[in-house]
Amino acid sequence: MAGSTNVTVDHADNGLLVCDVVGASQLSPNFVRLTFGGDALRQWRHVGYDQWFRLAVPTSEGTRFDNLSGRYGMGGYLRYLTTPKATRPEIRNYTVRNWRPEQAELDVDFLTHGDEGVAGSWAAGLPVGDTVGLIDQGHGFRPERGTDDVLLVGDATAMPAILGILRDLPESARGTAIIEVQDEDDHQEAERPAGVGLRWIEGRPGNRPGMAALRALQDLTPPSHRVNAFVAGESQLATGGRRHLVGEWGIPKDRVTFCGYWRCPTSH
Repeated sequence: MAGSTNVTVDHADNGLLVCDVVGASQLSPNFVRLTFGGDALRQWRHVGYDQWFRLAVPTSEGTRFDNLSGRYGMGGYLRYLTTPKATRPEIRNYTVRNWRPEQAELDVDFLTHGDEGVAGSWAAGLPVGDTVGLIDQGHGFRPERGTDDVLLVGDATAMPAILGILRDLPESARGTAIIEVQDEDDHQEAERPAGVGLRWIEGRPGNRPGMAALRALQDLTPPSHRVNAFVAGESQLATGGRRHLVGEWGIPKDRVTFCGYWRCPTSH
C-alpha cells in the first residue's frame, strides 16, 4: 500500500514500534517480501483484513526513530517535520501481508519500481538488518457492513490489501475480487472463501495502471444483493470505481470504501 485517502480507519493505541528487517526475498518480477521482527512486535495489535501502517524507513546510517510520534495525526506529522532532515526517516504507507504471533514476525510485500520511489527501491535492495518504525493505522475494509456479498477491486499496489481481506472473510462470504498486476508471474496463492471468485488481470504496457481493473469492474453485471465494496489503487481507479458503483449501480456511498493509494503522473 503506497498511500491512503477517503477511508475510515480503526486506530490502534500501541504507538510506534521499532523493529528490524529479519528476512527478504524476491517473490516475483515486481514484488519483494520483507519480514520484520523483534521484541517490540510482541506489542503489535493485529486486526487483519487490509490492516495498514505508517512505515518509517532509514535514509542513512544516522537515521533515528526514537523522536517519532506514536500517533501520525496532524500533531505527529508536525512533530515529524520538526526533526532534523539529516536523521529523519521517510514515511510511507503499507499493508500487512502475514502476521505470525508466535514468532512476532510480520511480512510486508513491496511493489518495486526500479529506482522510482523511496520504500520500493529500498526494499528492492533486500535490506536485511535495517531498522524500521511501524505505526499501526487499523483497517479500511468494514466487515460490519456485511460479508454476505463483497466486491473487491484493485491494482498491484492494492494486491496485499485485497488478499488480506480475502483471507479474513468468513467462509460464508460470496462475491468477486479483481486484481490487476503487471506480470502473470506476480499472481499469488490466495486463501479465500469458496464463494468468492478471484480474477487476475494483466495491465497492458503503455496503459494507465488500474484501467484494466476499472474496465473489468464496469463490465460486471450489478449484483442483486446489497454489496460491501472496496476499490483501491491508482487514484483514477479508486474514484472511477466509486463513481461507477454509486452512479451506475446505485450502491449507497457508505457501502463503498475507496482508497487512492497513488497517482500516475501521465494519462493514456
